[in-house]
Amino acid sequence: MSTEKQDRLAAVGPRLRQLRHRHGLTLADLAERIGINESTLSRLEGGTRKPTLEILLPLAEVYAVPLDELVGAPRTGDPRIHLKPVTRDGMTFVPLSRPGGVQAHKLLIPPRPEAEPHLSTHEGFEWVYVLTGRLRLLLGEQTVVLKPGEAAEFDTHVPHWLGPDDERTVELLVLFGSQGERAHLRARTT
Repeated sequence: MSTEKQDRLAAVGPRLRQLRHRHGLTLADLAERIGINESTLSRLEGGTRKPTLEILLPLAEVYAVPLDELVGAPRTGDPRIHLKPVTRDGMTFVPLSRPGGVQAHKLLIPPRPEAEPHLSTHEGFEWVYVLTGRLRLLLGEQTVVLKPGEAAEFDTHVPHWLGPDDERTVELLVLFGSQGERAHLRARTT
């Protein structure tokens, strides 16, 4: 077996552990959901058991990821991502990345004049870039208005709210890391 294939196989266990943690599952929870012994799952994540199709298929279903993502297979064919937009709380999320790691999506927030801002918190770190419209970002006690071409990043443990600053829909690019990943940007100085 080639070194590349051995490296890919060795990475399966840590990748499965990361997915389980991202989904907030214990080994016991996962074992119960897919009907595979907890000890088998532990050995798989620890790299002492080789992955089999019988184990990987139910894991791919639980984590809602393609099988090749579990085994780190190189992507081939059409590079476009065909994910469906989701509307939640009046906002439209257009996924730009596959599940796992830092998530990228386009976010459309229409004006909601009757809605009072409701600040929320959750795990992670978020980076927003305004494409069109003006974004009103409430971050703790601070209010920031961003125009097209401006960006902000913040820890989502800080109470926050996003919405249009006027009567137009605001369109954003958003990067979100559920484990606290940050987007590091360096601007060149002249």
